[in-house]
Amino acid sequence: MAAPKRKDTKKFFENLSGAGKSIGVLTSGGDAQGMNGAVRAVVRMGIYVGAKVYFIHEGYQGMVDGGQNIEEATWESVSSMLQVGGTVIGSARCKEFRTPEGRVRAALNLVQHGITNLCVIGGDGSLTGANLFREEWSGLLETLRTTGQIDDEAVQRNSVLHIVGMVGSIDNDFCGTDMTIGTDSALHRIIEVVDAIGTTAQSHQRTFVLEVMGRHCGYLALVSALACGADWVFFPEMPPEDDWEEELCYKLSGNRADKKRLNIIIVAEGAIDRSNKPISADYIKDLVVRRLGFDTRVTILGHVQRGGTPSAFDRILASRMGVEAVLALLEASATTPACVVSLVGNQAVRLPLMECVQMTQEVQKAMDEKKFDEAVRLRGRSFENNLHTYRLLCSRKSDKDLPSSGFNVAVLNVGAPAAGMNAAVRSAVRVGIAEGHKMFAVNDGFEGFAKGQIKEIKWGDVGGWTGQGGSLLGTKRTLPAKHAEKIAEQIRIHNINAMLVIGGFEAFECVLQLYELRAHHVEFCVPLCMLPATISNNVPGTDLTIGADTSLNAIVETCDRIKQSASGTKRRVFIIETMGGYCGYLANVGGLAAGADAVYIYEEPFDIRELQANVEHLTEKMKTSIQRGLVLRNENSNENFTTDFIYQLYSEEGKGVFDCRKNVLGHMQQGGAPSPFDRNFGTKVAAKAMQWITTKLKETYKEGRVFANSDDSACLLGMRRRAMVFRPVAELREETDFVHRIPKEQWWLKLRPLMKILAKYRTSFDVSDSAQLEHVTHVRPKEAAI
Repeated sequence: MAAPKRKDTKKFFENLSGAGKSIGVLTSGGDAQGMNGAVRAVVRMGIYVGAKVYFIHEGYQGMVDGGQNIEEATWESVSSMLQVGGTVIGSARCKEFRTPEGRVRAALNLVQHGITNLCVIGGDGSLTGANLFREEWSGLLETLRTTGQIDDEAVQRNSVLHIVGMVGSIDNDFCGTDMTIGTDSALHRIIEVVDAIGTTAQSHQRTFVLEVMGRHCGYLALVSALACGADWVFFPEMPPEDDWEEELCYKLSGNRADKKRLNIIIVAEGAIDRSNKPISADYIKDLVVRRLGFDTRVTILGHVQRGGTPSAFDRILASRMGVEAVLALLEASATTPACVVSLVGNQAVRLPLMECVQMTQEVQKAMDEKKFDEAVRLRGRSFENNLHTYRLLCSRKSDKDLPSSGFNVAVLNVGAPAAGMNAAVRSAVRVGIAEGHKMFAVNDGFEGFAKGQIKEIKWGDVGGWTGQGGSLLGTKRTLPAKHAEKIAEQIRIHNINAMLVIGGFEAFECVLQLYELRAHHVEFCVPLCMLPATISNNVPGTDLTIGADTSLNAIVETCDRIKQSASGTKRRVFIIETMGGYCGYLANVGGLAAGADAVYIYEEPFDIRELQANVEHLTEKMKTSIQRGLVLRNENSNENFTTDFIYQLYSEEGKGVFDCRKNVLGHMQQGGAPSPFDRNFGTKVAAKAMQWITTKLKETYKEGRVFANSDDSACLLGMRRRAMVFRPVAELREETDFVHRIPKEQWWLKLRPLMKILAKYRTSFDVSDSAQLEHVTHVRPKEAAI
């Protein structure tokens, strides 16, 4: 996608008024978790800017039938929707909308309510229908005028129909976006099942064949296979080679010979071979039983994948996209094409709807023509990267066939444990071995390094690590400077040629110290790479860290339960303290995902007047039908306004109106199995890091030794906006607040006004960095987004 140049001047959405405008919001096609979050965001943002917003119940069927199916929404009517799966306004397939007569009836119903702005949440079929409706709009109005159903004034008043789409689909089958609403939640359901099956499979040495959704798109199958370390995956975009049956059986029997007690095979429901013949879960089971005699079971997940509570990621995505959709409608002119708001990397984008639809259709065309490489390429860089990483990790060769680089690479964890660390270590070890390196695991960080707790780690040693929480290598906060001599000695003893350090802010400081110690210890003149892994998301050089998503899900799940506990008592406000040090990411983004009324963070100073205003805001809220409140406070947001202080203030000021409860979440935010996002993220960044290390080792190997002392040989690999970027730690030093252990600039602060708007606070919102209309192209940047 070619991004337009942005102007430096700031633009605030206060200049975009919705007064006199009406917005209709509908969900269509298959339901997906997170759709309700999108509906909530559209309704509240629309009302906030002064527009009328209407629910269109039961999708296009409700638009055609009209009547009570089109209902004006209020602020309170979308309360308690955020945590509910599916779509509460209903979705239905509609044959009548496919006929000209049906679309005429739909147009009449919209005109009667003055709706000329439509927000459609659905898949490519729903969005294609919306675009056709927009293209025919003038003709539909003319038909209504000539039949006497509307007058000339109504034609003029409703002359232009603006369409904005959001893709709600668990399959992630829409080109132009990295993630569609519902995909992450569906992955949660799949991984929950895989983790549960893993224990029973281990007990009986069983092989499990899991069928997941994806009739035309293999995203769920591919990413779940990557996230659980499956032995084999079948999906429609890349059918296996003709001899796949022999290869599968050879691999499964090899794994059993290596004493692996379980085998997992993931199959997309639309999986095919290279002759376009279906490959079913039952066929694979029969094959394994017939040829290998393994105890094999089939599990078909079915609609379990559509159900359940939306994940934190889907709630945030839906909220961001819903607000972006309203902004796009407010900015639309008569010549603006129908667009889709979506996510590329970590950035919201607007893309012409039909360009995305056409590319999506090209994927199926390529598959029909057996151009499978082309189909994968058209799916986008995220899909390509997933497939590339899976192949790296699963194409194990026998020891005698492995290349030998002669290089030794050490991998270690530093700082507090974070979910996803083990997935990163597993990926690094296996990619390193595949690249020909000898991999060494260091226990207990640099403290263990100094003590010589270093041993070679093999391919099979990291089996089953992907789904394990915490840090199996052990991790300490010790910095290397005070043990420099001993660490240098261990590097000499084990002939370590490169280091991969996985951890949080301490890991960043460690790599920076090693870089600075190069002047005194030649042993540190080796390639150094750091992967950010911390729940706090407080590392410079990256928008996201491994572990933060798992922690957000823990916070949101707890907030859901706490809010539910108030459903009977009513008039209750909960004060919840989150971790994060001085970084307010968990509190702020957790507040957005949980529907908080207020969030207190260090980055945005607050005083007693703001606390008082928040109490008054909640007092007003208690007069409505929403009689509960949720307040999040980052643990270090203010040294005087502690959680206890805020609890006591709210209790005193709210006396007679509401009562208070407080909850300190503590280390439960660090525990648990990693989320699918963190497993996937950790796996892919570690693979990319090891490939960088291989390149640097080749570049710096001269005269029989590795010597790397340039700035770009000590880097942090982070996600910035749309791309994965290696940044020298020396360069990042200037962008870091070392006193408070946070970056000087943090992207997520731009989401803060969003949280306030959705909680009904008047605030200023800079939209100069909001999505701009771009075009879908086949050209991708060199550093592709994950």
